[in-house]
Amino acid sequence: MKETILNIYLVINDGIISEIRAKSYQISGNDEYKINFLKSNALSDFEKSDIFESPIDKNGLKMSYKKFYKLEKQGLQFALFENIFKYFNVPDNPLVCLTPVVDGKIITENNST
Repeated sequence: MKETILNIYLVINDGIISEIRAKSYQISGNDEYKINFLKSNALSDFEKSDIFESPIDKNGLKMSYKKFYKLEKQGLQFALFENIFKYFNVPDNPLVCLTPVVDGKIITENNST
């Protein structure tokens, strides 16, 4: 059965999340296969991904990566991606590969380019 999975990128410049990008796929297979598929496409998907606005705080300022990291430690980071999930019409608890892009460099397990 095919499932929508996402490569999501946090674009971080000078410690601030300047934008979020995402690329979706409809594929079947087990979770391990899907995760490996997303990871293997992480570098090439960035340029083909859709651009979304950065999360902002109550003062209208873009979120720092430090604040995102605190949310991530609490397991609350995916609430920031709700508009992306709606855009791609994904079900609850989608399979996602989250890749940081720090000051123009895509950071993956095997590569920083």
